Amino acid sequence: MMTMSSLIEPEISELSARYSNVEAHKLNGATYTPSDLATFVAENILEAAELPKTGIIRVLDPAVGDGALLHALLKCLPDDALERVEVWGYDTDADAIQIATTRLANTFTGLPLHIEQKDFLEHVLTLKGSDLFSDSEQEPFHLVIANPPYVRTQILGADQAKALAQSFGLTGRVDLYYPFLLGISKVLAIGGVTGIITSNRFMTTKSGEAVRQALLSRFQILHAWDLGDTKLFDAAVLPAVLLAKGIRNLQHSHTQNIAFSTIYETKDPAQSQCTEVLAALSSDDDTVVEVADGRRFRVRHGSLNNGDDPKGVWRVGTVATDTWLTTVESNTWQTFRHIGKIRVGVKSTADKVFIRSDWNDIPEGRPELLRPLLTRHCARRFRATTPNNPKHRKEILYPHTVVDGRRCAVDLSLYPRAALYLERHRDVLEARTYVLDAGRNWFELWVPQDPSAWPAPKLVFPDISDKPIFWIDTDGGVVNGECYWLCCENEESTDLLWLALAVANSTFIEAFYDHKFNNKLYAGRRRFITQYVEQFPLPDPARAEVQHIINLAKKIHALIPSSEAEAMEVELDELVWGVFGLGEKVAR
Repeated sequence: MMTMSSLIEPEISELSARYSNVEAHKLNGATYTPSDLATFVAENILEAAELPKTGIIRVLDPAVGDGALLHALLKCLPDDALERVEVWGYDTDADAIQIATTRLANTFTGLPLHIEQKDFLEHVLTLKGSDLFSDSEQEPFHLVIANPPYVRTQILGADQAKALAQSFGLTGRVDLYYPFLLGISKVLAIGGVTGIITSNRFMTTKSGEAVRQALLSRFQILHAWDLGDTKLFDAAVLPAVLLAKGIRNLQHSHTQNIAFSTIYETKDPAQSQCTEVLAALSSDDDTVVEVADGRRFRVRHGSLNNGDDPKGVWRVGTVATDTWLTTVESNTWQTFRHIGKIRVGVKSTADKVFIRSDWNDIPEGRPELLRPLLTRHCARRFRATTPNNPKHRKEILYPHTVVDGRRCAVDLSLYPRAALYLERHRDVLEARTYVLDAGRNWFELWVPQDPSAWPAPKLVFPDISDKPIFWIDTDGGVVNGECYWLCCENEESTDLLWLALAVANSTFIEAFYDHKFNNKLYAGRRRFITQYVEQFPLPDPARAEVQHIINLAKKIHALIPSSEAEAMEVELDELVWGVFGLGEKVAR
C-alpha cells in the first residue's frame, strides 16, 4: 500500500532554487504550474474520466517540469485507483527531471515512476508510421496532464520552427505548444482524458487556425476555459485550459456540446465575492466577482462558437450574445474590409537610425527625406494629437519613392545630407543581412509600405489599447509599425472612411469586439489587428441617419479638442448604436 506524505525533502527545495536561476528554462518556454491551477486541472480531468475497472492506469505528463501537475493529479486519485497507476513523464531538462522524480517518489512511495529526459515531440515523431496521425504501436495513456512550453517562433528560430511545422502539418507562425497539443492526441487512449494548460493565443489568432481545426478533429473537447488576464502565472502568459477525450473518428470536426468559459478583469461593480480567481469560475454566467485582493472579474459561461468554421475564432456563445450579433448582422451593409486593405505601419528594424526626434542636431545637418511619423504617442480619437514630450515627436528618414507606379529605393546621390547620415550608420544597416539577402539596398526600410499612399486620407489606429482609438490623418504622415492604417481603394468613396471613423470610436464597437472576438491582454487591453478590424461592421451609407453620422464625424475631426466636439461625440455614439438596431445599448 502506498503512503502519502505532505513533506518534501529539503533536497527538492534546493534543486528548485538552483533550477530557478537557470536561464535556459526561459528559452525552452518552461512556465511552471501554480499548485491551485494544477489542482483545478486535475480535478476536472478526474471528474470527466472513466478509469479502467481493472489493470494498469497509465498516466503521462509530456513536459513534466517540476512535477507539480502529476503531483496534483495523483493526490486527487482515489486510493484504489492510485494502487494501479504507472506514471510517465518527459522533459528535456535534467534538473527538472531530478526535481520531479524526488518530489513524486517522496510523496507516493512505491509508485512505478518513469520520469525520463526525453523530448516528447521527437518521441511522438518516432512512433509507428511516417504520418504523425497514423496508428501507433505505443500503449496509449488513460490520463494526460500537461503544461507545454510557450516558446514562439521568434525564440525558436526559423529552422526549428519550420521543421516543427512540417512534421506536425502546421502552417504560419508556430508556437512550441501547438505541436505538443497535436502530439498528445497521438498518445491519448480512446476515451482517455487530457487536461492541458496552454496560452490562449491559439483561440483567436490567425496563426492558430490550423491548430483550432486540428484540435476539433483530434479530440472530443469537453470544456475550454479562457483564463484571460487572471495573472495565474508570474510569466506574461494569458492561460487557457482544455479538457478533452481521445476519439476514434478523426475525419470530422467535433464541435457540438463544447462548454466554454472565460474570465477577464473588469472595472464594473462586483455582484459577488470569493477568495481567489479559480473559485470565481463557479459563478453564474455574466457575473462580476471580486476576489480577495480587490480585483474584479467578469465570468462568462456558454458553448464554444466558431461560426461553424473549423478554423474560426473561438468565442463564448450564449443565447444573448448570438441574438445581439444577429441583430448587428441584420443591420450591416458591409465591413471595413470593403473600404480597402488594412496594413501595418512601417518597420525599419533599425529604428535608432531611421527614427529620431533630434534631426536638427545631427552633425550632417537636417537631412532630406524626412517625414512626420505617426506613433502610439500621437493617438487620439478622431484626430491625432501632438505628443507633449518632445522626445515623442518623431520623424522618419524615409528612403523610398514611387517610379512608374512601383515602389523603389531613392537615388541617394540626389540627397547628399541623407546620404552622409546613412553612410555613417552603414555598419548597423548592413548588419541586417536579411535586407541584403532579399535583393534590397542596405539603406532601405525592411517594411516601407507604399509611399504613394501616405498623402491620401487614412484611418490610423494603435495595435493595442483598452479603448478604440481611431483617427483620420490628412497630413501625409507615415504610420509607424505599432499602428495600423486603412485607405480607401476607391477615392470616390472617402466618406466610407469617415463612417468607419465614427463606428470604430463608438462604445458599440467595444461591445461588438467583446461579443465577436473577446481577445484581451492584461488590464482589459484589446488587440486591434487586421483580422479583427476588417470584420468591423458598416451600416448602409444610403440611409439618412448614416449620412448624418458621416457629417458629425467630419465636424468632430475639425473641432477637436473642444467642448462642442465632446458633445457631438456623445450624440454620435448614440446614433451608431441606433443604426445597428441597438438604440438602447442593450446587452453590452
